[in-house]
Amino acid sequence: MFRGQPLYRTADLRALERASRDVVAEPVLMQRAAAAAWRHLQARWPDAGRLLVVCGGGNNGGDGHLLAALAHAAGREATVLVPAGTQPRGEAAEAAWRAWDGPRRAFDGALPADADLIVDALFGIGLTRAPRDEAAALIAAMNAAGRPVLALDVPSGLDADTGAAPGAAVRADATVEFLLPKRGLRTGRGPALAGTVYCERLDLPDLLPELENAARCIAAPELGHWLAPRPRDAHKGDHGHVLAIGGDHGTGGALALCLRAALRSGAGLVSGLTRREHVPALLAQQPEIMAHAADAPDAAPDLLTRADVVAVGPGLGRGAWGRAWFARALAAGRPLVVDADALNLLAEAPRRLDDAVLTPHPGEAARLLGIGTAEVQADRFAAAAALAERYGSVVVLKGSGSLVAAPGRTPRVVAAGNPGMGSGGMGDVLTGVIAALRGQGLDAFEAASCGALLHAAAADLAAADGERGLAASDLLPTLRRLANP
Repeated sequence: MFRGQPLYRTADLRALERASRDVVAEPVLMQRAAAAAWRHLQARWPDAGRLLVVCGGGNNGGDGHLLAALAHAAGREATVLVPAGTQPRGEAAEAAWRAWDGPRRAFDGALPADADLIVDALFGIGLTRAPRDEAAALIAAMNAAGRPVLALDVPSGLDADTGAAPGAAVRADATVEFLLPKRGLRTGRGPALAGTVYCERLDLPDLLPELENAARCIAAPELGHWLAPRPRDAHKGDHGHVLAIGGDHGTGGALALCLRAALRSGAGLVSGLTRREHVPALLAQQPEIMAHAADAPDAAPDLLTRADVVAVGPGLGRGAWGRAWFARALAAGRPLVVDADALNLLAEAPRRLDDAVLTPHPGEAARLLGIGTAEVQADRFAAAAALAERYGSVVVLKGSGSLVAAPGRTPRVVAAGNPGMGSGGMGDVLTGVIAALRGQGLDAFEAASCGALLHAAAADLAAADGERGLAASDLLPTLRRLANP
């Protein structure tokens, strides 16, 4: 059965550590962590002869001291750097400090200039606030050093639960996380700060089988779970009729992207309701689309009832025309995918939309919740859950590590996507993809999960020629390819 990779909170990790003490002594676990990190360091940076290991006083710093000892034993030069006045906290950390007999320096405002690689073992999972004073200065110096960085467990300054970084945070090239995969490394600031993530279980048995995961991570290889080959006798009526509404004056391109994405994601029939001026261009771009002029609010009275799913929002606008069609879409009683200006109109008059999928970016999510964008990004999991509960809908909170949330469901994190997606029209394509999958029979949560993953994976494939300059329409050919795994 499809489940995705489970992700956990810091509290879960603490529970696992407590349960493991009767099986594996804490110093032994620390030695395993250091050995695992050392293996990854050697594999990725085999020529790094001089290491600077930045250590705090807790167990993360203990891991760093033991890693430095392993490097020294292997013939590498290693220096341990600690914030001034730092002392080990706890017996395991004290033992790790004693195991290191090389140079240990206090940070004096500058880093040694001769390091080939920096190891971040400053805070680990213990920090949930902004680093202060000397710690913040040390992190800034690490980031400014121009050297590759390997973080142990969590980049210092990153909240492992939320993916937020409330202050200074280490920008690592790679992170070796220990025991459990952490949800904060995979959304928000997490992917940018953690770099490539390697998870090491440290040979612990499954001590907590009843532990409830905090999220599930979904990746491109899992698309086949939703997108099985079609039967040989399938016909267009089996694959759903998608109706998309939008494209006010001057914004017909948004609706065109949505409609074309629905077609390339497998919808059997695709219809569009838009301003009359956009109909010829739609037909010229994609003759398979059934485009209808909708200048009057009572146009195409039977089209909304014949559609299997209605996507509303791309290019809709917030004028009288857009408001009238938004109201009609809500009244149609069909499964909905709501995006762009339809979300802004919903924020003006909040209501529950059962069986709908909402696809906000952080700014739209903030308006839907009546809070600031920074508050959304400070805890994306909490924001997505609040949106799902408030509107009774499935929510795709877009961004780095897009989240899919629904009332009573374990949230999913999309492990795909790239910075090239930060361009106009990408959200319109996502709306069309989710609508197509909804029309093909997936329920709202599964259509949103598969759609967000398919969209992001298509963007990754399309970015093979470079992320900068990636256009939303570049996803259309790759959508078709990935929709047939």
